[in-house]
Amino acid sequence: MPVRSISKRAVPLFALLFLCIQALAGCSRQPAPATKTDAMTASAEAPKRIVSLAPSLTEMLYAIGAGPQLVGRTSACDWPEKAEKVPVVGSFGRPSLEVLASKNPDLVLDVDLADEQMAKKMDEMHIRHEHVRCQDPEEIPATLRKLGALTGHVRQADSLALVIEKGLAEYRKEAAAKTRKPSIYLEIWNDPLWTGGRNSFVSRLIGYAGGRNIGDAVEKEYFEVSPEWVIRENPNLIACMYMANETPAAGVVKQRPGWQGISAVRGNRVYDKFDNRLYLRPGPRILEGIAGMKKLIESNAE
Repeated sequence: MPVRSISKRAVPLFALLFLCIQALAGCSRQPAPATKTDAMTASAEAPKRIVSLAPSLTEMLYAIGAGPQLVGRTSACDWPEKAEKVPVVGSFGRPSLEVLASKNPDLVLDVDLADEQMAKKMDEMHIRHEHVRCQDPEEIPATLRKLGALTGHVRQADSLALVIEKGLAEYRKEAAAKTRKPSIYLEIWNDPLWTGGRNSFVSRLIGYAGGRNIGDAVEKEYFEVSPEWVIRENPNLIACMYMANETPAAGVVKQRPGWQGISAVRGNRVYDKFDNRLYLRPGPRILEGIAGMKKLIESNAE
């Protein structure tokens, strides 16, 4: 079978690989139900001690000026650099409740928890927590505004949200005007081969950049594929979103049996050494990620 869902055997590796990617860890495609916190205003008392359980949220908090309020983060929260000075309370989606509680947080923010009972346990410990989901680029402005309301940084959040909304609108208009959109194979991992489907964040990013993700043929987020499937799809461009241990990822791809006939390989349009945080993480640097992908696409126009 050319296209396969992620097997149970591959799940641990998948989780390890994408600790820093909010979109791959259970971000709902449905909007989160409204809560009373959505209506908070700047006049409400802002939390002074915040714990972020997702790297995308950590980036957003710093982007709106709430970084100094952080007293805890996950080991995957690696941007901006100053975030690495904040104490770690666990891994992405798997906080240590004991360590988390020791930070005496006023607010805990997450996009998804590996253990569904974790939220219940936090309630029992009287730890205030909020799920803040974000799946598509279009949802980033609303997420920023929600975080602004939750943390007392309404003005900063709204200002950044407006910039992103305007930028997305411009990229959307440019992409819609393109008569030809190069096909792209995004290789997220190489053993087994994984790529992003139609419902993935990165597929939307590629669309804004003026390209066409070959994974859009599958109604999934991220899934396993066979080499034969990639050969048949014959992408114009290949982007390897991981670091190889020895030979550079692009070099390995070019040497695969049967891949020499693929348009991207034949035209030497295979790339690696990407900053995955820009392309796979739904955060405040979304416009930078789109710009990078757009530049790659336009520099390889046939």
